[in-house]
Amino acid sequence: MASPTSDSEAGTGIAAPWDDLRAITGAEHLRAAGVCDDITGVQPQMVFEPSTETELAAALRCADAAGFGVAPRGGGTKTGWGNPPTRADLILSTARLNRVIEHAWADLTVSAEAGCTIQNLQNALAEHGQHIAVDPLWPERATVGGILSTNDSGTLRIRYGALRDLIIGVTIALPDGTLASSGGKVVKNVAGYDLPKLVTGALGTLGIITRAIFRLHPLPRNVRSFTFSARDLDDANRIVLAVQDSRLAHTGLQTRFTPGAAPAVDVRFEGTGAGLVAQERTLRKLAAPATETATSDAVWQARQELWCQAETAAIAKFSVLPASVAETCRRIRRLADSLSVQWSAVTQGTGLGWLRLEASALCIHQVLHALRPELERAGGSLVVLHRPAPMSAIDAWGSGGDAFPVMLSVKRQFDPRSTLNPGRFVGGI
Repeated sequence: MASPTSDSEAGTGIAAPWDDLRAITGAEHLRAAGVCDDITGVQPQMVFEPSTETELAAALRCADAAGFGVAPRGGGTKTGWGNPPTRADLILSTARLNRVIEHAWADLTVSAEAGCTIQNLQNALAEHGQHIAVDPLWPERATVGGILSTNDSGTLRIRYGALRDLIIGVTIALPDGTLASSGGKVVKNVAGYDLPKLVTGALGTLGIITRAIFRLHPLPRNVRSFTFSARDLDDANRIVLAVQDSRLAHTGLQTRFTPGAAPAVDVRFEGTGAGLVAQERTLRKLAAPATETATSDAVWQARQELWCQAETAAIAKFSVLPASVAETCRRIRRLADSLSVQWSAVTQGTGLGWLRLEASALCIHQVLHALRPELERAGGSLVVLHRPAPMSAIDAWGSGGDAFPVMLSVKRQFDPRSTLNPGRFVGGI
């Protein structure tokens, strides 16, 4: 690939935007993209790392004016999620926007820049006995902007809500260079909620998050997990629904499905010692006659473990009604067995599940191709997050449904030139 400042490009006017970027923050923070910067098979030209949100907004304005495709990037843990971009000229990295701006511990809020890693942020909050009630994938590398853009809340969602419930303010850079802010610093502030919720889960297609404000919760005094070995899929679903319908204050509820083993149901509680004892008694009554097995807090890493050695596997996320989890797993098992595909899954009590398929690329493609319409007909969804390199193309998202026209209209309002992550989101947005 020719250098963006080569003589062959100078005559075409392409060099000018790169020169403009160098003028913003210095040449040392603009570099040629390498193999490690690949985005699902598409190779960007350059990577730019601004140090302030003003610099990031200025760089985005330059790229938009030049007609470049821009890919926002934080820690890079979920770069492969979504469809391949239709174009990706420039990666705008938030790696240097990594500060905890303000921890208003008395108000239970924190403001942090988009490139701050979740682990560093949680460590800072823990000094005052607080945390953001999320446990996303790869927290040591995942960033504030990254987990918001992909809406990766984790297992604590069942108790504390999703990221859309925890974010109370946001600042984003729009393609025209505007920095737009919405929300406030206190939990009771209700103004400006639309923008924070709108960009959460939008995969960076509307604007680049530069900072966010979250509501906080106290760190739990005690945490205890329990695991029950269910007799079959229906028994596992029964336990989950019984816990959900009870008055138990659980902060985690998941089922692990592994070939050749009984389904395992994990339940987590947080609170005082006396409160945990009372909930433990109630839980055992609800789970009977399932067998309680030894467990540890490590079971809550089960979702992340699905990604281990994923080179020959596909990882997908599905959503169904909680009462339909057993039937959904039967569908998966039937399709997988018919094509000799190994499968394992982790489902949360909300009906959100994570599926790993491992076999030849052709067989994996056939299972996903058949499973998605079955789930959509039942009111569910299937999103393909990772696929092995040899596998033929498959849309990551599936049907946008009745919401798609609204999503497309919002995209055109925020990003009329389709500068940000073009083609990566639902319906090629």
